[in-house]
Amino acid sequence: MNSRQRVLTAFAHREPDRVPAWCGASEEFWAKAKQQLGLDDEGLRRRLGDDFRRVFAAYVGPQFELSPQATYRTVFGVQRTGLGYGHPLSHPLAAASLAEVHNHHWPDPAWIDASDIRRQATRYSGQYAILGGDWSPFWHDLIDLLGMENMYLKMYDQPELVDAVLEHIVDYYMAVNQEIFDAAADVIDIFFMGNDFGSAHGPLLSEAMFRRFLLPHLRRLVDLGHAYGLKVMLHCCGGFAELIPALVEIGVDGLHAIQPSCRGMDLVRLKEQFGERILFNGAIDSHHVLIKGTPRLVRQKTREVLHIMKPGGGYVAGASHDTILEETPLENVLAMFDAIEEFGHYDDK
Repeated sequence: MNSRQRVLTAFAHREPDRVPAWCGASEEFWAKAKQQLGLDDEGLRRRLGDDFRRVFAAYVGPQFELSPQATYRTVFGVQRTGLGYGHPLSHPLAAASLAEVHNHHWPDPAWIDASDIRRQATRYSGQYAILGGDWSPFWHDLIDLLGMENMYLKMYDQPELVDAVLEHIVDYYMAVNQEIFDAAADVIDIFFMGNDFGSAHGPLLSEAMFRRFLLPHLRRLVDLGHAYGLKVMLHCCGGFAELIPALVEIGVDGLHAIQPSCRGMDLVRLKEQFGERILFNGAIDSHHVLIKGTPRLVRQKTREVLHIMKPGGGYVAGASHDTILEETPLENVLAMFDAIEEFGHYDDK
């Protein structure tokens, strides 16, 4: 099997030749690994056995002036500062009326250009599983625009205002993703998007509130991906086991990156309850094993996770965090991927 066949077989909940491997890494870790191993981007992906490749649309919209403290601005007008995407400096719709929400300067989907995606995807000649689509973090955008505490209060006091903000945000992502899929859905395999609904101690909102406010909009995006014949994989950090039944109901095909150290994310239970209905991606502990462990411990824990998760397909092996952080020892990451290769074959049951 090639990588694409391997991944799609796993998504079909059948056993491929071996468990597919996934590598998501921070820019800092990636640069460190390339430098230490003397490899380019593609060479490093092959060394790690990564079965996925990702394609991106380009931002071609206006370049907005940033305040002196800001390092980044979202398309929705939120200026942020700090490491990576940072944290918001303000919440533009925190005190907005319903009319002001509708009159907000919402982004234009034409700011995204999908014309290069086909070239990006076809250079892999069908060998790898291609991830595409906009990240579409509508939950995070909602928090940015309203402020978290304020948002929770408005869910009770002004639910129609929260609905309106979400409608505008997801309308934008629907249009952008439709543009991407119109241009290149036939060379994309998986619509990959991300929203962190969990914390280390459980979901960030109750199942009832999740179903009331967020699930309908997530369903819109899932249905869009399926309409173009794509698998849909959701990145979601934290403990969100209580929300998985709802995600199964709306047809989410895969969940990334399962964090077993968070409340409710016991791998045995997840595999028993949901393993035949949704693909799990990740589950090899980033914090306590990859960052703090030794190559020997990494090898042992990777083997243990594979023993639990690989039977029957429906599993992609990788780190339990969305990106491997720079402080992670390279030798531990190599030990993880080498163990996935060694112990992930289905003829070694």
